[in-house]
Amino acid sequence: MNEIEIPSSKQKKLARYAKALSHPIRIYVLELLSKQSCCYSGDLTMDLPIAKSTLSQHLKELKDAGLIQGEIELPKIKYCLNKEAWDEAKELLAGFFNI
Repeated sequence: MNEIEIPSSKQKKLARYAKALSHPIRIYVLELLSKQSCCYSGDLTMDLPIAKSTLSQHLKELKDAGLIQGEIELPKIKYCLNKEAWDEAKELLAGFFNI
């Protein structure tokens, strides 16, 4: 007898993406990155009315979810959307809301 995985890997991925999208600052960062190829963490610090450490936590959450990727270019870090994960998140979210 086959056992059903609960929650499924698809459900786990969807929950991870949803968690990463659950804060307005992270939504702002994703919207910004979707309109340009990349940006530097220092530029984001100047745009947002939050502490640098708070921004770092938000960027870490997005990176841990796989929605963005960071590349160290000392003394800054360049962030870009991870297009593959972004497309997967859009597909999973669309499928979930079409239930």
